Amino acid sequence: MTHENFKTAEFARATRQASIELARLSTEWKNRALFKMAEYLLKDEDKIIAENAKDLKQAEKNGLSPAMIDRLVLNHERLEKMAHAVQEIAALPDPVGKVNSVWKRPNGIEVSLVHIPLGVVMMIYESRPNVTSDAAALCLKSGNAVILRGGSEAFHSNQAIGAALHKALQEEKIPSEAISVVPTTDRKIMEELLTQDELIDLIIPRGGEGLIRFVAKNSRIPVIKHYKGVCHMYVDADADEEVAMNLLIDGKLSRPGVCNALETMLVHQDVAETFLPQAGEYLREKGVELRGCERTRKIVPYANDATEEDYEAEFLSLILTVKVVSDLDEAVSHIHRYGSDHTEVIVTNNLANTQRFIKEINSSVVMVNASSRFSDGGELGLGAEIGISTTKLHAYGPMGLEALTTKKFVIMGSGQTRHNLHLNQ
Repeated sequence: MTHENFKTAEFARATRQASIELARLSTEWKNRALFKMAEYLLKDEDKIIAENAKDLKQAEKNGLSPAMIDRLVLNHERLEKMAHAVQEIAALPDPVGKVNSVWKRPNGIEVSLVHIPLGVVMMIYESRPNVTSDAAALCLKSGNAVILRGGSEAFHSNQAIGAALHKALQEEKIPSEAISVVPTTDRKIMEELLTQDELIDLIIPRGGEGLIRFVAKNSRIPVIKHYKGVCHMYVDADADEEVAMNLLIDGKLSRPGVCNALETMLVHQDVAETFLPQAGEYLREKGVELRGCERTRKIVPYANDATEEDYEAEFLSLILTVKVVSDLDEAVSHIHRYGSDHTEVIVTNNLANTQRFIKEINSSVVMVNASSRFSDGGELGLGAEIGISTTKLHAYGPMGLEALTTKKFVIMGSGQTRHNLHLNQ
């Protein structure tokens, strides 16, 4: 489909109308649809994998990086995980209608804050086709209609997943526009959708820094931003070195191409001489390139020189920057200078340093003796996440169901008026 024969405003308006109908659905109704969505992801497995194969063939032809191709792959195991994620969302409490707080005023009126859907959410994302089902399920459960605009590299996969989800909506008599998959990769259409501020309430981009900056620059609609994940692990003087080693291995090697992977390790000078040789040798054997400061290179001479740009980089690959620091103050200063407000880890058995790290590091997720890879909505009990926000308005960190709602004031009275004016006066 080309730009000329796609009616952007009509497409967005149909999604807006679906959001009105969706907001009326009961929790039970939404959950039935979600369980059927999970069923159809597995029933249509052969079709989805066949369409995914088209995307993979094109990705290899276009020379996509191994990390990007890994995000793109769909197989039986990943489809099962996608279906399970949808089922998990169905099992979560419905945030719509949740009363946040209630208080009574001296004049007798009762004020409460009640969660309501945002309305229409637009997802703009690259490579990962599982985002299609995750975002659709999260938005449906939270009463929001969603516009899904995936990247060209996953076009066939996303269309096939969308078709499976629409079968579930049809069975439950929910408008198909509640999950609107953009049927084209035309960039002009995405640009036009970014101007539909009267019909779309929130934009959530997921992908590379370039995509997110483009969306933020061109959108007239509020944007949840997450430019990159420069995640640090600080190994304190009072760290358990075995724990630190395990967290390093998991944080860097389990999936180097994801945003919660470690990119920089800071090591206290008191443990650097014992910890760095062991850690460095293990990482080198696993193919990790170390880039370190001068003090690091004296301890592990095979490390390359780390530049200013290296400390700012999200590598998403087998590269790790390392810096030996004199104390916690220097570690915190480094994170403030180079961090991206995503996830920071401290490894320590020192309670005072733990408390200082938690207080002084204001990234969206702060870990104490735990892997950076837990910075994920599912791992934190939110169900599948719709994204991660590294800006503080209106959500911060992994975004689950409640982050897809806002709150309205509900006032219960018994005839109170603000001024003593009445008809008989």
